[in-house]
Amino acid sequence: MNPSREAISTLFKKTVFSSLALILTACPLINAGSAAAGAALVPTISQRAANVEAQAPVQYQIQARLNEKKMTMQGSEWITYLNTSKDTLKQLVFHTYADANRSKSTQTTMFKRSNEEISSNNPDKKPEDFLGGIDIEGVTANGQALEFRNKDQALTVQLKHPIQPGESVSVQIDFNLKIPYGSQRLSYYKDIINGAHGFPVMSVYDEDKHQWNTAPYSRTFETDYYTSADYEVSLNVPDDYQVAMPGTISVRNDVVNGRKVVSTEARNTREFVFFASPNFKVDSVTRDGLTVEYYYFDNQPGKNKLVERYMDEAFKAIDFFSDKYGVYPYPEFRIVESYVEGVAVEYARVIQMGQIKRNADPAQDTVFVHEIAHQWFHALIGNDSETESLLDEGFADFSKVYFAEKQGDKMNGFKSIQFDDSSIDRAIASTNEEVGDWASPVYYDKGRQAIYQLYRTVGEAKFDEFMREYFTRYVYQNATMDGLLQTIEDVLGEEARNEMRTALYEPNFKLKTEYQMSDKEKSAYLHDQFQLLYQSSLTQIPGLAYETMSRVIDKALQGEALTIVLSDQANKSASKQQEDMVNQLTMFLDLSGVDYDVIRDRQMLKRKMKKELGTSNLIVIGNEKTNGFVQALRSSIIERANKIGFAWKANMNQPSAAGAYIIKHPYNQNRLMLHFFWNGDQVADGGFESYLMKMQESIGFTSAYYQYYVLDKTGKVTSDKKVENPLSQFFAEE
Repeated sequence: MNPSREAISTLFKKTVFSSLALILTACPLINAGSAAAGAALVPTISQRAANVEAQAPVQYQIQARLNEKKMTMQGSEWITYLNTSKDTLKQLVFHTYADANRSKSTQTTMFKRSNEEISSNNPDKKPEDFLGGIDIEGVTANGQALEFRNKDQALTVQLKHPIQPGESVSVQIDFNLKIPYGSQRLSYYKDIINGAHGFPVMSVYDEDKHQWNTAPYSRTFETDYYTSADYEVSLNVPDDYQVAMPGTISVRNDVVNGRKVVSTEARNTREFVFFASPNFKVDSVTRDGLTVEYYYFDNQPGKNKLVERYMDEAFKAIDFFSDKYGVYPYPEFRIVESYVEGVAVEYARVIQMGQIKRNADPAQDTVFVHEIAHQWFHALIGNDSETESLLDEGFADFSKVYFAEKQGDKMNGFKSIQFDDSSIDRAIASTNEEVGDWASPVYYDKGRQAIYQLYRTVGEAKFDEFMREYFTRYVYQNATMDGLLQTIEDVLGEEARNEMRTALYEPNFKLKTEYQMSDKEKSAYLHDQFQLLYQSSLTQIPGLAYETMSRVIDKALQGEALTIVLSDQANKSASKQQEDMVNQLTMFLDLSGVDYDVIRDRQMLKRKMKKELGTSNLIVIGNEKTNGFVQALRSSIIERANKIGFAWKANMNQPSAAGAYIIKHPYNQNRLMLHFFWNGDQVADGGFESYLMKMQESIGFTSAYYQYYVLDKTGKVTSDKKVENPLSQFFAEE
């Protein structure tokens, strides 16, 4: 789901390109400053209530009891279904997505990495513990048993009496749910239960095709296609559990048995999900008839202050989208912290986020805003995300950028859309099956670009008018691509419709030239992005040593001078290797917009030794016996290297060894010197490729923070000193 999780051929490319995709969308960055958005429409309590009063075509009453020791739920579900189609229906079909967990081969791959890590850390858990499913014990109507078949995540129920258009039918389903261990939408891990897809839910009937949607849940992306419904749900749980669900929650305690019943009413709600934990702390804030609640683990000092800031950001985003698109109609919105990493998940009236980081900045957490935007493009305006993902993911991603732009966040605003001029040979309107592993660049990146182009073409006022009309037509309904295009034509005209259709259905979409960045703007944007990326990365670990290789690039990005000093007495082969290294370095520096100087000549080195080089950060390359800078300041370098635990003399006397170390500049405590060295005449041929890769890795921000490392002649690490980077897990090869 995240582009950063796709393997890229080299670590260098991964650092340069994937970092922009992941960190800017999945990690909080340093606050770049924000300006207040324009006055937003704030809905009243009565407006919110009025918008959800109409009865939905499906009503659910669900009662279930959690067995927390076995991690099962026994329950009954009563469904009343109104036939809104023109067809006479002889059967009902329900999704039983819980059965995606019956086999590893049908579980979504989105959480594969997490489950592998959980498994390795819990060797007592067997493979079958990571599986689960739902057993349908019976289906009845008016006390009579109905024939049913539950296969491939679709429960088909044969009705005794067909229902005519406009008629309703009520059925009861008794079930037993087994919750799998690990990380899935339906799972339990440590002290939390994720309860998505825990109950059978009505499929959508397509009267044009005269068939029910029976697609199993996607293994590679998302399959979210539901009819808005009214829910009354009661869950019997231990009395120390906190339960997050959509709707108005009430609690009835049973002091005798040490349990309680947590109930909710949620009208006109796209889908139902619950989260439960005995360790949830709940903070809430109410403003203008809307209550925002955050369910979180109080596991670090001052976390409640961060939670307050996240809730404040939620209000800002909800008010912004209410003003631009249509009023958020529900009286509550809930955020749930869980153990998911690198991915967040949207549900109706509830979103699931990962653990709040100690240094998180809610104002820069673009994923958080993306998930809130899904309340409009998924929860309120539904769609078939298996076949038309632009309608939820594309619009949600554009919306997070729209919000950032209007908050004055230029890094995450419209510039982030304009920057991408790559071509993708899949059409934005592709289905999940057609798009394969390219969901993120197609639906998110190109999708939001197409919407941005429409925005620029017609102007903000007309675009907002169109979006409000689109919302009015499809709130609580399921939109389609055809419906989107028709709304564009009705509000913005036929030419706008034709341009949008071309953008969506033809491959290799690119923004019109006049909406793209110039080369100069791209260079400036990349510099600012890399500057923020390094700052964010290096603040992940409080108290990180000053002598850290990545910090050399960070300091250069902040405007400090950087000089590369080469050996001028190297042999022909070593000189060739040096130039390969310099080319690799300067390609990265040029891309990130860093100014630098390269010294190849000893006479120039002597002229600049004290004045210019005394105020510059340094990257020194070569054998200590052939590099003039190292020769001149050998004793000071040895002293500073010993302070970081790098036994300089011993390492320099290892035959065929190579590596790098970082120290404070011999002339200047506020500057750094990074030395990439080798001890022989050159780096051994068999280890040079590994040497280059390690060099690239050591100055990036997606791998460990190195102070030194030593390689043998094959390129294998024999010793190092490093601090693990918490971001590195997001960049590991699949």
